[in-house]
Amino acid sequence: MKALVYQGVETLDYVDVSPVISKEDEHLIRVEAVGICGSDMHAYLGHDARRPAPLILGHEASGTVECGPQTGRRVTINPLVTCGTCAACTSGRENLCPTRQIISMPPREGAFAQFVSMPDSNLVTVPEDIPFAKASLAEPLAVSWHAVRLGLEALHPDGDRRAIVLGGGAIGLAAALALNAMGVEDVAIVEPNDVRRAFLAERCGQKVTKTLNSTATLVVDAVGYAATRATASEAVEPGGVVVHVGLGEDAGGLDIRRMTLQEITFIGTYTYTAQDFRDTAQAIFDGRLGPLDWIEERPLSDGAQAFRDLRYGSVAAPKIVLGPWA
Repeated sequence: MKALVYQGVETLDYVDVSPVISKEDEHLIRVEAVGICGSDMHAYLGHDARRPAPLILGHEASGTVECGPQTGRRVTINPLVTCGTCAACTSGRENLCPTRQIISMPPREGAFAQFVSMPDSNLVTVPEDIPFAKASLAEPLAVSWHAVRLGLEALHPDGDRRAIVLGGGAIGLAAALALNAMGVEDVAIVEPNDVRRAFLAERCGQKVTKTLNSTATLVVDAVGYAATRATASEAVEPGGVVVHVGLGEDAGGLDIRRMTLQEITFIGTYTYTAQDFRDTAQAIFDGRLGPLDWIEERPLSDGAQAFRDLRYGSVAAPKIVLGPWA
C-alpha cells in the first residue's frame, strides 16, 4: 500500500509499504481523508521523541470499512485506543487511560496511509451527505470541544461568559466554534499572522485581533508557549479560567502569584473523552460548528510539500486535509 512516511527531520517520502493486517477484533479502514496536525509537525521538525523515524504519522482521519459485515460503512476515526477497564476508562475519562495508544505513535502506525486498523468502539458512522474531508475534522475539533467544555464547567455559574482564544490555527479556530456552539457569543481570537488573521475574519467570520486588547472570564491558550501563557495570565479576569491546550514549550509564562491572589483556575487539557468525540462528530453532522469550509484539500502524494508549506508559514488555511489517494 502507499503511505507518507516520516524518515527523519523534515523528510517525508511517499512510498510503498507493507500492507496493514487488521488486528483481531478490529476493522480495516480505507483512509479517504486525513488532516495534518500540529503534533505531526512537531514530529516532522524532530521535536517529538515519542514519534521516532521511520513512522507513518497522521491521526485525524475518516474513511470506509474495507471488509467484513460492515463493508462500505463510512466512518470518522477516534484515534485514541484505550483499555476500557481502568478507573479512567470506566469513569468516562478515557483520555487519561495509562495504557492509551494513538495511531501515529508506536506501536500503532498512523493514517497517512491507504489503510489503518481500528476497534469498532473508535468508529463513528458518517452520514452520506457529509464529505470525508469534513468528517476528518472530528478529531481536532474534539480536542477543542473537550477543552471548552472543561473551561465552561469551571466558570462560576452566575458569572459572565466572555472568551479570548490565543492562536488562530485549527485548534484555536475550533475552540472559537465550540464556544459559539455552547452559547458563548463574545469570543475573540488573537492571531499575530496577518495572512491567517485575514483568513479567519473574511473566510471564517471570526472576530480576530493582532494583539491582546481586552480581558475575558475564559482564556483558551491554543498555542502553549511561555509568551502566550504570559498573555493568558494578563487577559484572564479575577475568578476566571485559563484553559491550556497548546504544547508549544514546556515551561514559563504563567503569573502564578496573580493566579493565586485572584483565584484564577488553570486547566491543562489533553485530547478528549470518547463522549466528547461523539458529541463533536454529531455537532459537525448537525451543522452546529458552521460550514467548516475553511480547509485546504490536497492529494496525499503532495503531503511532503504540504508539510514544507506549513513549515514556512505559507498556508493561510487553518487546516490541510490530505486525500484521496493518487
